[in-house]
Amino acid sequence: MLENETSDCGCTGDTQRASTDPAYRRALWIVVILNLGFGVVEAFGGFLADSQALKADALDFIGDGSITLIGILALAWTARTRARVALTQGLFLGVLGLGVIGLAVWRSLNAVAPEAGLMGGIAVAALIVNIAAALVLMRFREGDAHVSAIWLFSRNDAIANVGVIIAAALVAWTGQAWPDLLVAAVIALIFLHSAYLIVKRATEELRAQHAPALGKAASK
Repeated sequence: MLENETSDCGCTGDTQRASTDPAYRRALWIVVILNLGFGVVEAFGGFLADSQALKADALDFIGDGSITLIGILALAWTARTRARVALTQGLFLGVLGLGVIGLAVWRSLNAVAPEAGLMGGIAVAALIVNIAAALVLMRFREGDAHVSAIWLFSRNDAIANVGVIIAAALVAWTGQAWPDLLVAAVIALIFLHSAYLIVKRATEELRAQHAPALGKAASK
């Protein structure tokens, strides 16, 4: 049962390969540069377009880039430390999701339709960046909780960008702000779902690593 559940989020596989393969480290550096670099660009564009969905996605870019940078350092750490880092990543993603939902609710009280053309153009560029990052990480998507966390971030970003593009089209069609706010909330729900999967897997790994230690202590 556990194997099936974890495979649903792409969390199973050879941890050792990801920990020792230099190509994985290079892939992480590429993702860091893509995420942090475009995150700044998209944040600026989100303010220009007055789009909450773009701002939420930009925050996700910057958060992913920062967490992936931690991922590079984590490759040299122990399995227990890696699981703890993954747990932190999952909790961070959950907080991010709740924050985006709160911001969308607050903006809905005084919503102004964003600039649809600029919003859509930036969303398309963001999708291209996210697809590039996901392709770079695809061969490494099966691994321990920490590896799967990084993969899930990139995959979810690409899904979210499709939603932003659809929202931009709906804003242009209706002239209203609700599609932008709705997609921002959906992005937040994606954050929360991924946070659940990451925290669940990391907790399972920590329990599995803790069980042998308890057994040894009991035998003494």
